[in-house]
Amino acid sequence: MRNVTGEQLAQVDNPDPFASPVWRSPVYRTPEFIIWLVQLARLIWRVIWFVLRHPLVDAAAGLVTVIWLKARWPGVVALAAVVLAGLVLLRAWRPVWFTRLVSGPVRCRWRWWYYRRHWQSVMTITRLAPAYRGRVIVPVLGKVTVTGCTDRVMVALVSGQSPADFAARADGLAHGFRAYLCRVRSSAPGSVMLELVRRDALADPMPALPIPEVTDLRALPVGKREDGTLFTVRLQGTHLLIAGATGAGKGSYLWGLVRALLPAMAAGLVSVWACDPKLMELAFGRGLFDAYGRYAADPADIAALLEDAVAQMQARARRFAGRQRDHSPTEQEPFIVILVDEIAFLTTYQADRKLRERILAALATLTTQGRAVGYCVVAALQDPRKEVLNIRNLFPDKIALRLDEPSQVDMVLGDGARDRGAFCDQISSDPATGAGVAYVRLEAAPDPVRVRAAFVSDDDIRDMTASYAPGFPSGLAALPAGEAL
Repeated sequence: MRNVTGEQLAQVDNPDPFASPVWRSPVYRTPEFIIWLVQLARLIWRVIWFVLRHPLVDAAAGLVTVIWLKARWPGVVALAAVVLAGLVLLRAWRPVWFTRLVSGPVRCRWRWWYYRRHWQSVMTITRLAPAYRGRVIVPVLGKVTVTGCTDRVMVALVSGQSPADFAARADGLAHGFRAYLCRVRSSAPGSVMLELVRRDALADPMPALPIPEVTDLRALPVGKREDGTLFTVRLQGTHLLIAGATGAGKGSYLWGLVRALLPAMAAGLVSVWACDPKLMELAFGRGLFDAYGRYAADPADIAALLEDAVAQMQARARRFAGRQRDHSPTEQEPFIVILVDEIAFLTTYQADRKLRERILAALATLTTQGRAVGYCVVAALQDPRKEVLNIRNLFPDKIALRLDEPSQVDMVLGDGARDRGAFCDQISSDPATGAGVAYVRLEAAPDPVRVRAAFVSDDDIRDMTASYAPGFPSGLAALPAGEAL
């Protein structure tokens, strides 16, 4: 059997005369000059595209060229000296501008180049680069935003991928890019954001933050976020649930909120009603609550306080009916913050069933009807199970500190919170490194954020009471501050 030869069609040579013929695909050879023309056109197009996209670089290159042609090396050196002096002056005069215009873009570009170098290998090894029709398709590296401690990397997904694929390989991504932690954030359809933590900004305890000059009920400073920025808590128009094991640092958030509210409390715009059934936390600064609100520790007194709050809330709602839908604090109609420490003792572990039902009914009424008329409930508890606090879903905003079990994370922050990076069960029990560290999930943002509250010490509480409530006792000085760390 004679083989057909040639470049257009050729049969595979097979010594078996009975085998079916197998034919190679046709081969077409492109002339070499056409290949050179195509590559030259690509090069020209890329140069034109670079020039159009980087006008500042073009202007700088043109200026250097002109100076070189006019003055040679002395002119270039003088230009470099002027530019360097201008950058130094900008850094000293307007450091925010310097960061936004110079150092920030440079750092972002440098980190983008770093990720670009390792991108294909990490994507391939972590099996995030699927093969399709014999080709390996790698997700596209997008914009890189650098903060003090984290990098936010935008990624364009391959068709058929989902953020869950990246979340399942977050550990591999963190180690591949030499980061401590990698969190996967949802972004626009077809893309995802990787939050890579390069340095732990929450490793060291923070001292108490300065008392603000003006209280903003939508942004009360209480600590620091993982990216190094200020962590603020909103109380107006919402309710807040703080959950954490014993010694996790719930008191830091309670006293941090009180500290941020002090200017408005002194102005008569905010009133704080404190419920302190264990007599070990809020009693230390009781003078503040006696001066600018109310205080109760006995369960019966707490039930009466909460029922009074319900009655006043409903009376305010009747006054507002048909006139306004939102509440703005005034001296006549102040914003009411109800602090409840150890809420589980009042709603579940209270021996008196009737008293327990009164407290639970009052709390349910406040959390369902109080937001629009200027009432906010801030509650702290240790056990987040539904049978312990069956109204936990009535708290739109939640803070989860150290928890004992992985399943408790989703109980507090909602389904899927742990898969999104809220590892509350892995927070250290060492007070120096883990007290006050928490994950926050807000009503408007489904992704949890790692934060740490500033430590309000016993001396800070005494100073607060002496400065803002000098005519009232500062509390039981013999009692420790409990979980204020």
